[in-house]
Amino acid sequence: MRLATARRRAVGIAIASLIALSGTVTATGEAEAATYPCPIGVDDAGRHYSNYYTGDTVQPSSTQVTAAGKEAQCLLKYFGHDPGTVDGIFGSKSRAAAREAQEAANSRCRAGLVVDGLIGPKSWPYLRNGCARA
Repeated sequence: MRLATARRRAVGIAIASLIALSGTVTATGEAEAATYPCPIGVDDAGRHYSNYYTGDTVQPSSTQVTAAGKEAQCLLKYFGHDPGTVDGIFGSKSRAAAREAQEAANSRCRAGLVVDGLIGPKSWPYLRNGCARA
């Protein structure tokens, strides 16, 4: 009886840890990525932000959750490009949305960006100032 109770407690702790670290756990026990809200603001210089990352140099990661990933996904979504789930991981759907945004910035503001789906030092300013609007 004590072994069964200890085992249930250990399973409960493991599930709670997964939820705390990953967002939710499905009925099959698989962890789902956390999703983040996207409150968009505009600073005095007209730059859009979502309060996850305020810089313009860090490139979002395709393998781990980053503040830059959440920020880029929120801005892409706000400007009409679908990055998929806002989870901070810059995967293939986010990169496709970034390519669309880069094309829009090139067309709308003559940005001269390489259309590679990577948000870096050259793309951030155009994403923040609205040139990347769909």
